Amino acid sequence: MNISNGVAMLELKIQQFVLNPTLIWDNETAVLIDAGMPGQWDLIRTAMAEAGVAFDKLKVVILTHQDLDHIGSLPEILNQAPHEIEVYAHKLDKPYIEGELHLMKTDPSRMNKEAWASVPEQLKPLYENPPKSKVNQTLEDGQVLPYCGGIQVIFTPGHTPGHISLYLEQSKTLVAGDALVCVDGKLRGPIEQTTPDMNTALQSITKLQNFDTQSIICYHGGLCHSNVKEQLKNIGVPYPFI
Repeated sequence: MNISNGVAMLELKIQQFVLNPTLIWDNETAVLIDAGMPGQWDLIRTAMAEAGVAFDKLKVVILTHQDLDHIGSLPEILNQAPHEIEVYAHKLDKPYIEGELHLMKTDPSRMNKEAWASVPEQLKPLYENPPKSKVNQTLEDGQVLPYCGGIQVIFTPGHTPGHISLYLEQSKTLVAGDALVCVDGKLRGPIEQTTPDMNTALQSITKLQNFDTQSIICYHGGLCHSNVKEQLKNIGVPYPFI
């Protein structure tokens, strides 16, 4: 789904869920924000083509955080790319993405027996051996990346220690990652069950109110473009995942 000229929200279906990475581009460079689940490389490439962007134009991948459904297909992308791709993430999530530390939320050693037993059998190998990738560049709060009209980094911890959101200056689009969820066009706080530090996550949302935002892309729930500034001011509760 094209949001504006040079910005598209991708839609990656996995069972009953849809994941929404963001693709931005200009005449020289394409940037992918988050990389779906493992095995979704073909879906990403097809979605890029539907947006009118050739895969060989992709030069940058930015990860909003360390979770499995955001790192997912990055190793495949890097392996298939005809040139080196720069990978960006916050320094606090870097050791998890690179495999120095196990991903926080899919670490079997952190789960009790009941939680591990509830994980679908087809996902257990991914939990035990999640995808990993080198992070070439670490990001800091307030940093502006010089791609596609400017991408401002907003440090929004809580969902993970190094979670970031991104403000696309040219289109006034906020890419929220998992800091927010969109439910039937309405913004909600992050998913309660997958946010270890909810107090910090809710405090992070207040930082998002400082931007002149016209549209918000949530990784879960997709696009919200109705009165987003007012909606951001009124968020005070997480979204209970059902």
